[in-house]
Amino acid sequence: MSEAEKMVPVTSWTPDGETKPHLSEEAVINAICTVYDPEIPVNIYELGLIYAVELSENGNVKVEMTLTAPGCPSAQELPEMVRNAIAAVDGAGDVTVDVVWDPPWDPSRMSEDARLSLNMF
Repeated sequence: MSEAEKMVPVTSWTPDGETKPHLSEEAVINAICTVYDPEIPVNIYELGLIYAVELSENGNVKVEMTLTAPGCPSAQELPEMVRNAIAAVDGAGDVTVDVVWDPPWDPSRMSEDARLSLNMF
């Protein structure tokens, strides 16, 4: 399945017509995976910067994320990039992205693929 197919929302048809797209967690995560820290060649999901993703029945999304450090040069742009990526998914309603600092990020939060990409064994 292509990346574009993974982002297609689940819809259904009724005698009254097609229903509103149903936003899936997989589609939201796939959208987040398109966001990269400009200084690190790994997406922010694999870096372990996403702490929580909450979906509501009406398509609203709340994300809790962190940054690698409080002084991160991308501190202003990364949350907005996440919000824009999710908002572009069919079925997404209001998107809220909160930056949290507890627990602090550390390299142990990275996926195995991220560690391999960055030669951090």
